[in-house]
Order: sequence, then structure tokens, then C-alpha cells
Amino acid sequence: MRLRSIVLALAMAASMTGCATFTSSPIEPGMTAQQVYIARGNPSYVYPDGKGGTVLEWAAHEYAQYAYMAEMDANNIVTWYGNVRTDARFAKIKVNKSTKQDVLLTVGHPSDAEYLRLRKQEVWSYRYREDGVWNSMMHFYFDSNGVVRHIEKGMDDLDLRDGSAMFGWW
Repeated sequence: MRLRSIVLALAMAASMTGCATFTSSPIEPGMTAQQVYIARGNPSYVYPDGKGGTVLEWAAHEYAQYAYMAEMDANNIVTWYGNVRTDARFAKIKVNKSTKQDVLLTVGHPSDAEYLRLRKQEVWSYRYREDGVWNSMMHFYFDSNGVVRHIEKGMDDLDLRDGSAMFGWW
């Protein structure tokens, strides 16, 4: 029993150390790629941005409302870092112009992806906190060429499943 308590205490201390490292080392413009990797760890995805720089994405789990990316210039210096699941970032995606690659570079991997067989469109969905308050979903509909053909914002379907968000008194 005592060994189990010691192991649990060590695991908790290690996990808190990881959190302290993340919060004590914010990512800011001007930092080098090496500083970002030390502060944040290895990104899940690294994309060329088409202008000589790269975009780093730390993938969020499917229920996350926040996801973080860093934009790096050609010299591997941070030009922007932040949460990409915001209305401001989503607004950069344009119907009939943006592609899947544009979406990945702007807001990263989706919370969910599905194919609508009858419409012959793929849909990428992103959970986020609209205005920092509302549990929302942003949906991007792609045609067979990977071009955004429709954008739709709505309530997070997780809120609809438990019934509590519908009327607030269930």
C-alpha cells in the first residue's frame, strides 16, 4: 500500500512539473524554433507555409475547444503563436477559395471529419468556445477537389446529447 502511495505521489509531481514548464515558458514572437521545442515539446505536425517558413501544430484531442499553433518564418523565428480555434482564425477561411491545405495551415486538424455520401462532400468540424462563452462547432464542407464550398457554425453536438443545453433546466 505504501509503495502505491509513493508511486502515485511521484506521478503527480512529474505531471505538475510538466505543467509548470509549459506555463512558465510562454511562446512569444521572436523566439527561435529551439526555444519553442523546449517550451512546448515536439509538435504533432509541421507544415511548410509556401513562403519559406513553417507552421507547427500541437494536435488537440477530439473534445478540446482550444488548439495551438506557431507560425515560423524562413529563419525559424516565431512570428505568431496562439489558439487557432477562434472566430478570427475561422474567418480567414473563404468559401470557393480556401483548400484543405489552407484550413490545416490556419486552424489545424479537425475535431471530427466525415464524408457525406449523398452530397459528395467531406466535412471537417472544430469544437471551440465562441466568444469565450458558447460551446460551438465550426464546420467546413469540401468538394471532391478539396475546396471549401460551405461554412457552417452551430452548437456543439456534445451539448445536444445530454439535453442540458437545450433548455438549461433538464
